[in-house]
Amino acid sequence: MSKSVILSIILLLPAAAAQAQNWPSFRGPNATGVADGKPLPEKWDAEKSANILWKTPIPGLGLGSPVVWGDRVIISTAISSNTKAETFRHGLYGDVQPHADLASHTWKVYALERKSGKIIWERIAHTGTPKTKRHPKATQANATPATDGKHIAVWFGSEGLYTYDWNGKLLWKQDLGIVNAGWFYDADYEWGHASSPIIYKNRVIVQVDRQEDCFIAAFDIKTGKQLWKTQRDELPSWGTPTVHVGKVRAEIITNATNFIRGYDPATGKELWKLARNSEVTATTPFVGQELIFIVGGYPPVRPIFAIRPGASGDITLKEGTESSEFVAWSKKTGGTYMPTPLVYGELLYTCSNNGVLAVYNAKSGEKIYQERIAGKGGAYSASPIAANGNIYLTSEDGEIYVVKAGPKYELVAENKMGEVLMATPAISDGTIFVRSLKHVFAIGEPAAARAGK
Repeated sequence: MSKSVILSIILLLPAAAAQAQNWPSFRGPNATGVADGKPLPEKWDAEKSANILWKTPIPGLGLGSPVVWGDRVIISTAISSNTKAETFRHGLYGDVQPHADLASHTWKVYALERKSGKIIWERIAHTGTPKTKRHPKATQANATPATDGKHIAVWFGSEGLYTYDWNGKLLWKQDLGIVNAGWFYDADYEWGHASSPIIYKNRVIVQVDRQEDCFIAAFDIKTGKQLWKTQRDELPSWGTPTVHVGKVRAEIITNATNFIRGYDPATGKELWKLARNSEVTATTPFVGQELIFIVGGYPPVRPIFAIRPGASGDITLKEGTESSEFVAWSKKTGGTYMPTPLVYGELLYTCSNNGVLAVYNAKSGEKIYQERIAGKGGAYSASPIAANGNIYLTSEDGEIYVVKAGPKYELVAENKMGEVLMATPAISDGTIFVRSLKHVFAIGEPAAARAGK
């Protein structure tokens, strides 16, 4: 090997390492939820500020996760002019009546300094009366932003899709119409929008599933020009699309009720579809062990599908079968409703809304174990994440549990944050970024402690 080639490899290594530590969209790189790397604390104490690097208040209400790139953390929120109406009800319940707060709101985007939590800039995207109501367990800013380190895409549902440059300059916005994602049995029950934008190459991709006129579309990231738009015969959904770049091709994967689908990200052409999903879908597709995993958790249908990339046509399973050429394995029950599962190592980890952790062999579907988290369960909406041999599970009541990854259940730590937690945390470069209803926390070992190890 020549000296020039060796030098090129050496120069590329830091860039690749830095890239791996970015958390650019919902659930991190390709929605995997995994970020191995620098050591992370297993225990911390928010009340005593132990291993809490900083805590920054964010006004209003928002459920979008933090995204991290380089030296910045991006977050979004919606601030009601009627502060008394900024109420939120977490926990396990089945109410369908939407929240009545239709006072004027201000939708904002924040860029924070990752080392200190200091606000670098904040921008107002939109001000006005919400165009749809929200579920009492939702906000007017549920979607997670997406970034490629140069652009920041933020979707506020009916209030529009916005893309900023790295310094907060608005590059373009798109009005996608009324995104009324609610109970398809009765359109009066408006529950709010939640699907997040993703960035792939030079395009921003959004999945718009609502009461009528559902579609998936791609926009040029620099100009906002629509590159393609594909209509979808669908019901309202809340999951985020994922792009998987395989050995043969790239494909966008979407989760929804009528069909789970794959699309060509270059053209928007539908590549494949699979039926028999749950009526309400909120989880995000992801890839692990070279399989596409998709779950639906609204009873009575709660499937788990492990799909081989590269499918074509209608791959719906025949009655009485659990696998096929393109479906490696499936289960009719066990799928989760709100938290998106993850594959870490050779295992698939699912977390139910009531705090039951179930673990499967990712390639075969064999169940390894099932355990109620910390022996008590609880309410869970955030998705599990993993790093350095641990699984992090975030409860709505304000605890983050650390469970050792592997074929045997082992609770490592129970960490109380003291605030309601709905958003999925982000991991980047030895720090966990946690969004509560009112703050963003950075959790990690202080620099002095790291230096002493």
